[in-house]
Amino acid sequence: MKQPAVRLVRLGRVPYAELLALQDRWLRRLQAEPGPQALSGTEAGALLLCEPAGPVYTAGLRGGLTPEETVRLRALGAEVRATGRGGLATFHGPGQLLCHPVLDLRRLGLRLRTHVAALEACAVRLCELQGLQGARSRPPPYTGVWLDERKICAIGVRCGKYITSHGLALNCSTDLTWFEHIVPCGLAGTGVTSLSKELRRPVAVDEVMLPFLVAFKETYKCTLISEDIPS
Repeated sequence: MKQPAVRLVRLGRVPYAELLALQDRWLRRLQAEPGPQALSGTEAGALLLCEPAGPVYTAGLRGGLTPEETVRLRALGAEVRATGRGGLATFHGPGQLLCHPVLDLRRLGLRLRTHVAALEACAVRLCELQGLQGARSRPPPYTGVWLDERKICAIGVRCGKYITSHGLALNCSTDLTWFEHIVPCGLAGTGVTSLSKELRRPVAVDEVMLPFLVAFKETYKCTLISEDIPS
């Protein structure tokens, strides 16, 4: 049986707003399609990858940032955005790999819960490929990927009528001091970490791109179609 195909869109280092705009275009495209039984071909959607060009704090559907906190964070020079993903507040910035799969889960044979588990598995596999052992997922409310009590990858998704958006944020060489200004994902008493900190050497986003794609294809059992220019 032929594997489903996912269109790969690598944006490089871009403003967070550019990622959201492209995500919205792909959402509209998938939402306008008929059901999977009426489709020709095997495309299941798109995998959007980027590195944020500047610091951004985002709040999820459960909130996480008061108006006073928003003013304080903007005074630090960061952008603050409300998003439609699940979860509470987190940080995105340079040195972080952002992965937003915009997928029709029916075409991949996945449920929302298995999609979240697959994203966690991708991040765990990437850590292994980088020589970092011990990364693991944890039960709710500790969604994401952890090394002991240190979170290396945050996950927050949105799903409507089987179509997903948002995804994961993996710290490669992220300036972790930005996380000190919030309670990341509302989990007090836990820490954050990065590949650079754990491996004790600089790890750029570009370095992990290929291992991440290997992990994604293995986990989602799909082929990737490269697309240089966003559609």
